[in-house]
Amino acid sequence: MRLLFLGDIVGSAGREAVIRSLPALRHELRLDYVVANGENCSGGKGLIPRHADALFAAGVDVITGGNHTFQHRELYPYLESTRGITRPLNYPPGVPGRGIAECGDLVVINLIGRAFMPADYDDPFRAVDAALASMSPNRFIVVDFHAEATSEKQAMGWHLDGRVTFVVGTHTHVPTADCRLLRHGTAYCTDAGMCGARDSVIGDDIQAVLTKFLTQMPTRLAPAEGPAVINGVLVEADDTTRRAVRIERVDREVG
Repeated sequence: MRLLFLGDIVGSAGREAVIRSLPALRHELRLDYVVANGENCSGGKGLIPRHADALFAAGVDVITGGNHTFQHRELYPYLESTRGITRPLNYPPGVPGRGIAECGDLVVINLIGRAFMPADYDDPFRAVDAALASMSPNRFIVVDFHAEATSEKQAMGWHLDGRVTFVVGTHTHVPTADCRLLRHGTAYCTDAGMCGARDSVIGDDIQAVLTKFLTQMPTRLAPAEGPAVINGVLVEADDTTRRAVRIERVDREVG
């Protein structure tokens, strides 16, 4: 099994880069599955249904979410009706959508961290333990852990080592150089990065971000435009054991 995980898609620059590039990437990398974090896809915060549909049409199999999942109310019924889209599993009970998506023999679990995050979420470690306890065996399992703290992400990797195929971090939009196979066969990367404007501050307009830092005044942070980067992680897993055998970064510039 060969899977590509794409980091947070930011605004139109990232969305259009993925839509243009993904069909060729699926062929070049001989991909079985593509999972992408889409929580910044529409206007830099949140996701709307027509943009999700465009990603699915381009070849994304599962779209994951994060702290901006509920930015646009029009997504709420879509979360309930669409099998290939998730929001973090450990949101409090009663919110729309689901935290687990299945596609063929792939299961994707979406979690959100608590360290330095702006809301009080349920415990992601206990939430994923409960999910795995009730899950059918012999599946490829990918966990998108949308979290701020690198320590919390690394802790989740070790917590799930040997129990899932791949643990990948999202949210900070900066790709990390620590792709590795953990001791018991789980692939791990602290942050996949982003798909968004190359000349930006984590996908946002440079001048707007500088104004915010220099003045401390409320500033609208619009997504940047221009040439884009695609940050992702490729994982190959054994079809019998469902454990990872290879992991590497996939980073491209799209003019």
